[in-house]
Amino acid sequence: MAAALGLSEAEAQRRLVQYGPNAVREPKRRLWLLFLKKFWAVVPWMLEFTLVLELILEKWAGAVVIGLLLLFNAILSFRQEHKAEDALHALKQRLHIMAHVYRDGQWRNIAARDLVPGDQVHVRMGDIVPADMTLTDGQILVDQSALTGESMPVDRAAASVVYSASVVRRGEASGTIAATGAQSYFGKTAELVRTAGSKSHLEELVLGIVRYLIILDAFLVAAILIYATVTRMPLVEILPFALILFVASVPVALPATFTLATAMASLGLAKRGVLVTRLAAIEDAAAMSDLCSDKTGTLTQNQLTLTAIRPFGDVTEDHLLSMAAVASDEATQDPLDLAVLGAVRTRTLQIPQRAGFTPFDPATKRSEATLQVDGVPWRAMKGAPQIIAALTKADGWEAVSKDLASQGARVLAVAAGPVEALQFLGLLALADPIRTDAPQTLQILERLGVRVRMVTGDNVVTARAVAKELGLAGLICEHTDFREACGVYAGVFPEDKFHLVQWLQKQRKIVGMTGDGVNDAPALKQAEVGIAVESATDVAKAAASLVLTKPGLSGVADTIETGRRVYQRLLTYTLNKIVKTFQVALFLSFGLLIFRHFVTTPLLVLLLLFANDFVTMSLAGDHVRSSSQPDRWNVRTLIMSALVIALAWLAYIFGVYLLGRALGLSLPALQTLDFLGLVFSGLANVFLVRERGHIWSSRPGTFLLWASIADIVTVSLLAQQGLLMTRLPVLFTLGLLAATGFYTLLLDQIKVPLLRRLTKA
Repeated sequence: MAAALGLSEAEAQRRLVQYGPNAVREPKRRLWLLFLKKFWAVVPWMLEFTLVLELILEKWAGAVVIGLLLLFNAILSFRQEHKAEDALHALKQRLHIMAHVYRDGQWRNIAARDLVPGDQVHVRMGDIVPADMTLTDGQILVDQSALTGESMPVDRAAASVVYSASVVRRGEASGTIAATGAQSYFGKTAELVRTAGSKSHLEELVLGIVRYLIILDAFLVAAILIYATVTRMPLVEILPFALILFVASVPVALPATFTLATAMASLGLAKRGVLVTRLAAIEDAAAMSDLCSDKTGTLTQNQLTLTAIRPFGDVTEDHLLSMAAVASDEATQDPLDLAVLGAVRTRTLQIPQRAGFTPFDPATKRSEATLQVDGVPWRAMKGAPQIIAALTKADGWEAVSKDLASQGARVLAVAAGPVEALQFLGLLALADPIRTDAPQTLQILERLGVRVRMVTGDNVVTARAVAKELGLAGLICEHTDFREACGVYAGVFPEDKFHLVQWLQKQRKIVGMTGDGVNDAPALKQAEVGIAVESATDVAKAAASLVLTKPGLSGVADTIETGRRVYQRLLTYTLNKIVKTFQVALFLSFGLLIFRHFVTTPLLVLLLLFANDFVTMSLAGDHVRSSSQPDRWNVRTLIMSALVIALAWLAYIFGVYLLGRALGLSLPALQTLDFLGLVFSGLANVFLVRERGHIWSSRPGTFLLWASIADIVTVSLLAQQGLLMTRLPVLFTLGLLAATGFYTLLLDQIKVPLLRRLTKA
């Protein structure tokens, strides 16, 4: 490939100043507009309608509280989402497209944004073309669908122009950069990394649960309206109460809680070598049951070395190796080529000058070179033994090849000779030793309940040898023989991976798939957890939801454990929300229907929302333990468990009401007592359901503890001072707090078997 015209680093820097970076500035987001959008959704609409109604009825205190609640949640949601976007943007900066460029007389990898017009660049299969370039040599098949919408790729050779963001599907070529950044045809280099904007399955599930809760409220509101009509209760009093009953069931803090929990987890994973490009993948990793892993570079070291040379006939080892070197090229960075060339350098062999070179093509399964030997045109090729043997009509190679493969080696055949008289020269064995940490990592994944299946293009014999060394259990299956008992799939083509993922998903599996090549992209997109390994091409990284920056699978184990901790936090949030909705909605409704007055005021219900959201947000950073098996949601068990706990808390709050009534409290003071009872029981419920064992089994997160203390102190001071509510003596508050703690310990005895069943479901 041409390299003589490359720029010097000094000239490249001068042109970088002149032309600017190879990127287009994205329009700056209008933050004030994004903030205003927080007031334009179903939940804010309900609050805003209630606010207008309160203003019309001249209930100023309620209007102020609703206004503050709107502002509080808008600021909270905006802040957390903005933080999450900044975090993901910082992570995505580490996924910059790289370019192979010739500067100062040598090839090097640099960030594509640093390319300038005049640079000499080399692209190969799997690369995203980093800028508009005119080819000088080579031949490539280019996918321009990102630019033109055409599904069929096109061939490009010397003197042709290829555009930024095109994908190289086959071959390799060199060229001169013609235009960068805003001057390029595409406008900018497409990173193709999916953002975190897609809604997760978990969020959809929780929103579905909340829809059922709102349906419950609808029935309760209908009963209240009928009651109000029969008893001729003023509509101006019932309507705000009915609206606030609805609002109390809406998970105002849900989006911010989900975003905060997953964003914090993604930042932690980045420090451990895992870049999360789709936040929902963290939750999917918690439920992952099967992991389909590549062999090369993931379970092995991806450092092929020549371990055996088997010449045939009177061919010498040096001749066999030199012809293999002619059919190799360092510019391809193909591990097979590098291993062959490394062995040649070790032996200090002279490589004949070649006239042309065709790199390895998956369609032909060989690489080929042309050269002149004593004035006679020759061909030299290396590739799959069966392919080379068929071209040379050789025999007797199968037994030798099988013996080498049984030792876990990758076997290549080499042929060379005059164009019409190719000779089968012999076989080369290249070994890729397993990673030293691979067996231990596989054991960790097995303990986590994840079935690891090795997927490799090697034949059955080689795959069996590697699987034995790794300690992988299960049958060794070939090609598309998809069976549950298979622990290894051998002879797999990249397109087979997609069908394997689909087959496993039909078996109700949550699938993770690793990949590194352009042809792996469909499988990475299809899998719930697509994982681009450390050596992956740009296209594979773009299709994946997780990108490993360190070799091996240890990052996957970290992601699974992190995802399961996130699941436990969100399970606590969901369970707590269902319990509190049942308790509050039934208490307010039945209290009105039974006692014929409001057991607490609409204003105090709004204050209750403040108190609940303040604490539940802190669950995103709570201390939790990850489960030992994949986490799967069981809605029926979740609802039934929540209902049992909610009925217990409902009995508690009715007991508080009846006790206050027996002590002779006035109705306004009784409403204050009920409000404190709902706040204290809400806080106690968070601590109750956050631990699947007994409440004292683990220490809560620091933020959760301080948020709870602040909640208790704030509402107690408001009650003692008579702010926004009728004053209540401090002894009542302290007594209620002690009674709540005692009742929580009793309820803990019921909760433990319930939540253990929920965890196992």
